[in-house]
Formats: sequence, structure tokens, C-alpha cells
Amino acid sequence: MSATGGQVVSDRVLTVPNGLSFLRLLLVPVFAVLIVGGSDGWALLVLAVSSASDYLDGHLARRWNQVTRLGQVLDPFADRLYILTTLLGLAYRDLIPWWLVVVLVARDLTMVLTLPFLASVGHGVLPVHFLGKAGTFCLLYAFPLLLLGEISDALSSVAGAVGWAFALWGTGLYWWAGLLYVRQVVVLVRSERAAGPA
Repeated sequence: MSATGGQVVSDRVLTVPNGLSFLRLLLVPVFAVLIVGGSDGWALLVLAVSSASDYLDGHLARRWNQVTRLGQVLDPFADRLYILTTLLGLAYRDLIPWWLVVVLVARDLTMVLTLPFLASVGHGVLPVHFLGKAGTFCLLYAFPLLLLGEISDALSSVAGAVGWAFALWGTGLYWWAGLLYVRQVVVLVRSERAAGPA
């Protein structure tokens, strides 16, 4: 057990917030089938349920003192899976360009490449930067709006414009946070190696 920012972080697995995170993960393949099949209304409903559970699991974890190491991994992992699934589904249907998929996937691959360096000095994944959370927030709102534009002709122009604004801002923030994360990893690894064995 440890403390992060005054919040106790435990090694528990069976908690309500973790259960909600698992539920979000189980809905990913359902969402993938819906979006590829063009069932946009149902896909939006699954996204809404996922977003609600995303908010709820974090809120309950803090309120009930059930912040866990597993939850700290599951939550951002589920976010990234939804972003990737939505990206691939929308690109497959030619609703977004493939270059956007490449740009966002490249950012996540960059994050993965930091893991061996962190492991080499005995560290796991570092806490998510607030800019990363803001970027993820924008992207998780962008894609439902783009889907909404496909469902309703009356809303297509507004939803499309706002959706693309969120997508571009989210992409910028996502990469900015990623570069800050890489810098943090470099500083940490250098300081740990300079300090030598304890």
C-alpha cells in the first residue's frame, strides 16, 4: 500500500471501481462490432454507458478510498482501447482520415517505448499528466460527436464542426502530454542512474 497525493493506493483487485473498469473493457468488442456495422445509435449508447462508468469508477474510487494499482492501469487502458477502436472504426468507414489514426497510435507507441527504460530503474508506469487527461477527454467527446453527425442530418454540420474541433485539440493535447511524459521519464531515469544502487 502507498500514498499518492494524499490518496492511499492499495493492491486490492476486487473493488467496485475495478469492476466498472472491467465492464468498460468487456463493452469494447461490442462497441467495435456496432461501429463497423454502422449501428451508430447503439454505438453511441455504448459510448455513453462507458463514459458514465469512466466518471463513476474514478469518483467512487476516491470517495470510498478504493484507489488501486490495478485501477490506475485499467482506467487509462480502457480509454485508449475505446479511442483506438473508434479511430479504426471511423477510418474503416472513411469518416476520418487514416493519418489521424497514425498520429494518435504513434503517440501511444511512444508511451509504450518508455516502459523498458522505467523498468530498468525499478519504476512502473508514471501517473497520467493532467494534459493527457484533457486530451483524452477531448478525443472521447470528439468521436461521439462525429458519429452523431452520421445519425442526424439536422445536426451533421454542427456536430461535425464541434467534433473536429475536439479531435484536433485532443490530438494536440495528447501529444503535448506525451512529450512531457517522455521528458519526465528521461529526467527520472538519468537521476536514478546517476544516484547508483542504494
